[in-house]
Amino acid sequence: MNIEQLYTIYLRNPEICTDTRKISPACLFFALKGDNFDGNKFAMQAIEQGAAFAIVDNPEFAEDNRFILVNDVLQTLQDLARFHRKKLNIPVIGITGTNGKTTTKELIRSVLSEQFNTFATEGNLNNHIGVPISILSIKNDCEIAIIEMGANHQKEIEFLCSISLPTHGLITNVGKAHLEGFGGVEGVRKGKGELYEFLAASGGQVFINANNQTLLEMARERGLKNMITYGEAKENYISARLKEANPFLIVEWNKNGEESRLAVSNLPGTYNLDNICAAICTGSFFGINPIRVNAGINAYKPLNNRSQIVKTASNTIICDYYNANPSSMIVALDNLESTKADNKVLVLGDMFELGEEAGKEHQLILEKAMKINASRRILIGKEFFKSDGVSGAEFYKNTTDASDSMKQNPIRNATILLKGSRGMKLESLLDLL
Repeated sequence: MNIEQLYTIYLRNPEICTDTRKISPACLFFALKGDNFDGNKFAMQAIEQGAAFAIVDNPEFAEDNRFILVNDVLQTLQDLARFHRKKLNIPVIGITGTNGKTTTKELIRSVLSEQFNTFATEGNLNNHIGVPISILSIKNDCEIAIIEMGANHQKEIEFLCSISLPTHGLITNVGKAHLEGFGGVEGVRKGKGELYEFLAASGGQVFINANNQTLLEMARERGLKNMITYGEAKENYISARLKEANPFLIVEWNKNGEESRLAVSNLPGTYNLDNICAAICTGSFFGINPIRVNAGINAYKPLNNRSQIVKTASNTIICDYYNANPSSMIVALDNLESTKADNKVLVLGDMFELGEEAGKEHQLILEKAMKINASRRILIGKEFFKSDGVSGAEFYKNTTDASDSMKQNPIRNATILLKGSRGMKLESLLDLL
């Protein structure tokens, strides 16, 4: 069966599923394989649970005409998504970057939804499987789409662009993350820059933070011409500055020197200024009036453990433990340092995927943490534990050990930064805080 024939089936059954625990009636089940599982083995189960068809790549499991046999299920999913994308005559905004991708995506979704039927990547479906599923989730009544693209090695963004075919794009920033896969910071810069390369070659437009010299250099290196800028300078399409951060950000902005407006957000952390400005710029470019742009910014409330403030009976917690890398850790520490609070506590977990740079990067974060006026500095994980014995800090090999200590010596009446890589499972400490 070729892609065009499969697409006809998809149009009749437009729901895509890859997990038998989430089967919806009359969906298409794609039997993907992984290191520890083979979706082919669950194809019959998917059919029995209500899937219209199961796409498999093992003849052994193609039992009747409800099973569609292909050479490679993953490639078929990607090819089908690419075919569908070419049928969509709408703007598609591609977003990537080291930090802030998801927050920026959600802010832009909130602003654009003030006027348009807007689709955006759900959760973090931003890889070689998630992007195709996202594209195939775009319905015909959609007016504009936002596709988040993540990467941990070079050529990945290039490949995701070949599926999502963005007409517009935005790189939030380029920093220290996935250094092992990218081969260092320069590799990160090259990998993220693949979005710019695609847009330069296709005549697309880029929203770019003019305060970020690295992004400007990357754009110039690739000969990008269609740039819509935002930043502090008055000559930018959107000129913006931080008006207040106590704790939530208020941004003063104007478009092309017109009347200034105030965007009141529900986001703490000065590092979110760029994310807010990106959403203001994008919404303004697509013709949304300033009042509705500000309404969209105000409507977004973080609920995903990114820049989320949680007040418990005992403490105020800055929950930022969805993920961590050296760049995001530094800005989170800077934000805590500037936060007005009498009693500050750091609870930091290891950062993953740093390869040979892990030791040095954790040491730099430790040095930064030691300079902050905090009543306690709690560092968790095998990398941080290598510095055990440093005066003024507590070191634990894992969250279990840290939890035992917190039970013995509870934290009370504090503003706490809780940040670390997702795999550290710092959320297990919330009940103690």
